[in-house]
Amino acid sequence: MSARKHIYWIYWLLITVGIAVYLTMQLLGEDKTVYLPGKTSHGHYQIEMACAACHSDPLGGGEVLQEACMNCHGSELEVADDSHPKSKFTNPRNADRVAKLDARKCVTCHTEHKEEITLAMGVTQPDDVCFKCHQDVAENRPSHEGLEFPTCATAGCHNFHDNRALYEDFLSKHLGEPDVHAMAEVVPLSSVEVYQTISSYPIEQFPIKPLKSNEADQPISVRKDPKIVQDWMDTAHSQSGVNCSACHEQKTEGLDEPVWVDKPSHKVCSTCHTDQTKGFLSGKHGMRLEQNLTPMTPGKARLDMKRTAHGDELSCVSCHSSHRFNTKDAAVEACLSCHDDQHSNSYKDSKHFNLWHKEIRGQAAENTGVSCATCHMPRKEVKHDGMKIIIAEHNQNDNLRPNEKMLRSVCMQCHGLGFSIDALADRELVEKNFSEKPDVHIESLDMVKKRLGLKKDVDGM
Repeated sequence: MSARKHIYWIYWLLITVGIAVYLTMQLLGEDKTVYLPGKTSHGHYQIEMACAACHSDPLGGGEVLQEACMNCHGSELEVADDSHPKSKFTNPRNADRVAKLDARKCVTCHTEHKEEITLAMGVTQPDDVCFKCHQDVAENRPSHEGLEFPTCATAGCHNFHDNRALYEDFLSKHLGEPDVHAMAEVVPLSSVEVYQTISSYPIEQFPIKPLKSNEADQPISVRKDPKIVQDWMDTAHSQSGVNCSACHEQKTEGLDEPVWVDKPSHKVCSTCHTDQTKGFLSGKHGMRLEQNLTPMTPGKARLDMKRTAHGDELSCVSCHSSHRFNTKDAAVEACLSCHDDQHSNSYKDSKHFNLWHKEIRGQAAENTGVSCATCHMPRKEVKHDGMKIIIAEHNQNDNLRPNEKMLRSVCMQCHGLGFSIDALADRELVEKNFSEKPDVHIESLDMVKKRLGLKKDVDGM
């Protein structure tokens, strides 16, 4: 073999070894971007480095991916009363439906790493996919004659998974409603006293007893900051017997006595706030923590964020702050300290903010203001020991896509259905944070009025 060939072989070996070492380091490290087959969707990009979150078995096929989808989104579909459940497609009598659209698998419509065909909400089917099964819809619904199939998913019309807010009987119950209800307010949260009655509350660890400032139990080694003590005194924690050690002292394996931790993690919060923590870890703020990745930061977001906040790591105290846990600040100021998009920046020019400003200044009743959290972290009913408890949904993305999911949980507490549908469908108005009346009109309610009118005429003959 010639000397030149020897050199080529050496170069080839060096390059091969170098590539192998590089790929191994990428595989062992957190940044595995090199392995991504394509750009990840807006819903999953935060956890794209946790490959095993979806690909739990590298050799597994569609069933593995389906299980991963259902692990995260299954409970949401159950609550949604899915309009196209798997059972509709597994029934042998509906084999023709599977041939048109195999909706037994989530990835049929939501294929990751396909940026070139990915639409809103991670959908990778064409926006006229409804045509495959519903091409004869106008025969049974003359009101749909001439409507184009790409308009099916327009706000105010159809949602593939859940049409509860738009069923005809629901629409007919809300005809003729005013733009704003006379009694416009959101459902109040359950009180601390209610929480303390459920069996999951650690009553033995935190006996219900108002604590005084001189009872704050930091160890001698920790400087007692008067401001921190005062902040704690102003919270429900001090009034409910939750002392400093309750959050800062944590048991460590191998040690008999608990260890003081200056900055407790979200796991400490979950001791009492189980439902809220679960929501936080399911949403975009906390989903990286759920996958054991480094915390989410505004700098990692695809939305516009304030540069001053780019490096801030998101946790429970990012919004609630340490020791003060001020829910009023968390509901607005915490959001605006990071978000820098047009919708967020327009909030303080909106009527919603005026209502909120009046409430926090004591010029209006509780629960009549509209904060960022009012809409994006709506009140949610959970059950414990057979008792209904109202909490704030801490998955801030739960009702955001598609936005008509907000109709029942948010908008209709204050507004009529017709006004709400039109407002959510007006994209320019959404960007302006609903500072004006909608210019867009969706005909769903008009269609119902027409059908009811025709039926009345027929019955009267």
